[in-house]
Amino acid sequence: MKKYLIVLAIFLLLFSTACSKKEEATKDEQEPEQVENVEKDEPRFTNMYPLTGIGTDEQVMDRPVAVMINNHPKARPQSGLHMADIVYEVLAEGDLTRFLAIYQSEKPEIIGPVRSSRDYFIELSSGFDALYIAHGWSPEAKEILQSGAVDNLNGMEYDGSLFWRADFRVAPHNSYISYENIIKGAEKEGYHMIKEAPSFKFLSEDETKGIEGTTAEHVRISYSSRDSFAAVYDFNQEVGKYERYSGGEQTVDRETNTPILIDNVLIVEMNHHFIDDYGRREVELTSGGKGYLLQNGKANEVEWQNVDGRIVPFIDGREVGLIPGKTWINIIPTSPGIAGAVSFGN
Repeated sequence: MKKYLIVLAIFLLLFSTACSKKEEATKDEQEPEQVENVEKDEPRFTNMYPLTGIGTDEQVMDRPVAVMINNHPKARPQSGLHMADIVYEVLAEGDLTRFLAIYQSEKPEIIGPVRSSRDYFIELSSGFDALYIAHGWSPEAKEILQSGAVDNLNGMEYDGSLFWRADFRVAPHNSYISYENIIKGAEKEGYHMIKEAPSFKFLSEDETKGIEGTTAEHVRISYSSRDSFAAVYDFNQEVGKYERYSGGEQTVDRETNTPILIDNVLIVEMNHHFIDDYGRREVELTSGGKGYLLQNGKANEVEWQNVDGRIVPFIDGREVGLIPGKTWINIIPTSPGIAGAVSFGN
């Protein structure tokens, strides 16, 4: 019996040692896979900027700010335009376009030159419930702004205080404002600047990589026969974004020389009607219509819709997702429309 117990003890010891070694081997085999899985995990953020789709761990409750920015050749290069989340480019008068730059995720120290307002720019700003910033107004815009219907700060009231005149340019191309002064003005007027902003639909990384369409690495948008007022978008393969050019010059920030880099370019046609001898227009923002969406060097035909005041691309009745990042929206008249105003080249 004693001999039997000794044999049994030896057997159990050998069995325990073998199991232990097997567990260690299994653990060693699993550990590299676990490390690899950790390395493949994408960064996870608690929040997202609603106008860009970029993740952040900060709480995002800043009210958007929409600023009218001058695009006359004498106003270039502009300041702070590269930090806008969304930019609308629309004709103001004659064949001259103007920008409505909407800021939330980034806050420039200097913004400008600031220019006068139009009623359709106010309408576009209202789609984001943004604080609207301009210097001057058309008769239609003046009526809206002075009625108190829209929270706004205007250089007609705050020239020389919130707004300042740069000495390196002449009026009306020399009005500037800072984000800090915008907040000061909002506090003075009692405007609420903590508000949740509406969000676009955004693509995942895999969806972005899978974008297909017609090659669109060089796209020109003609607002007139004059080259200085055309907008040109060139796709930069190295950074995977569009660069913008006007009059043969790249659109950059005046202070830092930082280039405008754009992830989504939406080109849409809308009905335009002249309303005075000065060349001002009425722009139909609600009817919907044809458009192109440029992403990753590809173009796709879309239909635009006005969704709660925002211009949004659709295909077959479904909203098209945007690449996370910055978006520019070019609005052109239905005559000549996208067929006559937009050209694709190499």
